[in-house]
Amino acid sequence: MRPTETILRPLGIDDLAALAALEQAGQGDPWTPSQLEATLADPEARVIGVERGARLVGHAMVVRLPFDAELQAILVADDQRRQGLAARLLDEVIEASRGWGVERLLLEVRVSNAPAIGLYRRAGFNEDGRRRGYYPPLAGREREDALLMSLPLA
Repeated sequence: MRPTETILRPLGIDDLAALAALEQAGQGDPWTPSQLEATLADPEARVIGVERGARLVGHAMVVRLPFDAELQAILVADDQRRQGLAARLLDEVIEASRGWGVERLLLEVRVSNAPAIGLYRRAGFNEDGRRRGYYPPLAGREREDALLMSLPLA
């Protein structure tokens, strides 16, 4: 594999350490190793990773619900952003959700996360509402609303 080659693949329990390191480096409220381990072991969840060379540089987590699927997380390493990796991960999540035969793909996103909201809108997601004060404060800010979005799949 060439160092610049990008590979998307399902992640498993053997990827836990790399996944936890990516989470710790990538956001203010990272998932704990035990949360990640539970998600990797969940038969109703799919965790997709993106690698460049031997380095895990992004991931997305989606879980199957009775009628819908929910995007629980999508993250790309800071030094790998603005290269289309989040869009590729989102495409994989959408395809996985379609494969499950669910009606919609749901997500929630911080209202201040304009790049993510733009990504989701470009993928066809619609705004469904808000959860007031849903997210805990980051970097000294107040609690933040969650924007609820969905993509019809059926």
